[in-house]
Amino acid sequence: MNTRVMNADEVNRAITRIAHEVLEKNRGAHDIVIVGIRTRGVFIAERLAIKIKEIEGEAIPVGIIDITLYRDDIKSDISKHIVKKTEIPFSITDKKVILVDDVLYTGRSIRAAIDGLIDLGRPANIQLAVLIDRGHRELPIRADFVGKNIPTSHNESVKVMLKEEDGVDKVVVEELDDK
Repeated sequence: MNTRVMNADEVNRAITRIAHEVLEKNRGAHDIVIVGIRTRGVFIAERLAIKIKEIEGEAIPVGIIDITLYRDDIKSDISKHIVKKTEIPFSITDKKVILVDDVLYTGRSIRAAIDGLIDLGRPANIQLAVLIDRGHRELPIRADFVGKNIPTSHNESVKVMLKEEDGVDKVVVEELDDK
């Protein structure tokens, strides 16, 4: 069974609100860079940068990080995973990095992304923006900016669909099979 929790308008409003919150917390757009975690975090990051430019009139650099090599669930067989390119064509040193992902769950993907960012430079700080926070953290990580909190159980999955990848903007909660 699927339950829709956000439609296209709600996704757009959440990203707009996050943009305002980022600007408020950072007192403007100065020294901000945005880095999206592949795949859907990248699309949200790009939309966030567009909203910030609409609000503040300043273009924000957007980069892409692939966390595959930093994941702690890849033991020794990396061949089963597709490593894509990290594309951050600007320095993150002394910048306020807004790290963006679609869903915050255990915190392990965020930890991997932070490890990857630290390998690239020493940011002034790293702030986390997520479209969905579903709880169930395994690491002491929390988002600075959240589009929507969705309490879930472990036998549910949150699926974020974005038009750039899926042809539609919506968020659904799916019940997982008990197999």
